[in-house]
Amino acid sequence: MTDISISESTNVLRNNYTGHLAYIAGGKPYVIPITYFFDEEDNSIISYTAEGHKIDAMRKNTSVSVVVEQIQSMVNWESALIHGTFEELDGSTAKQKLHQFSEGIKAIIKRKEHKNPEFINEFSSKSYTRGNPIVYKINILEITGKRRET
Repeated sequence: MTDISISESTNVLRNNYTGHLAYIAGGKPYVIPITYFFDEEDNSIISYTAEGHKIDAMRKNTSVSVVVEQIQSMVNWESALIHGTFEELDGSTAKQKLHQFSEGIKAIIKRKEHKNPEFINEFSSKSYTRGNPIVYKINILEITGKRRET
């Protein structure tokens, strides 16, 4: 296993849309899968969720990490580790970032999976019977990565 450059780590982030978000709640670490979009201009990760455990925890402790993996096989993979801060978005900014999230992921799916999803529910299973989605971003403070190849 070897370290990869910031540029290579950023490519892992750029070319994927699922990862694992780590946060602290009640003094315990939690890691959960998320769907995200990497906003290169803002150097952040955009995602959304509903009210609940994760959002409550990130509101209290904004320090988070995200891991994204690009796995070809057990002996051929790359991963990126992001350390950053949670920021909840609202109003027109939230609406604009959610649109960017949706369009960005659709472009990745079209390029990598040769599918053409039209709606966000085709790549995200979240439903919002309890109100509007909470749009947030992770402001990237540090990115590192690893690679294993044989």
